[in-house]
Amino acid sequence: MTQTDWIGFIGVTILLIAYFLNLRNILKKESIVYLLMNFIGAGLACLASTLLNYLPFIILEACWTIVSAIGIYNYFNNSTKQEIV
Repeated sequence: MTQTDWIGFIGVTILLIAYFLNLRNILKKESIVYLLMNFIGAGLACLASTLLNYLPFIILEACWTIVSAIGIYNYFNNSTKQEIV
């Protein structure tokens, strides 16, 4: 596997773990851990897609990263802090 493959593999793995933990009701979609996992995972997947020069996934993962960043921003600007997990 190339370095690009590893970056993409790690990013997608983080995304899938976050999704699985959410489905199992271990992480809430509003939790900072879930938001950070989505942000980091999508960011890494976007980086790998950029290195591969594959525009459809660059757009998908960039949007996912931006949406996660907005969620993180809203989390910290919310007057009533969400629980961590």
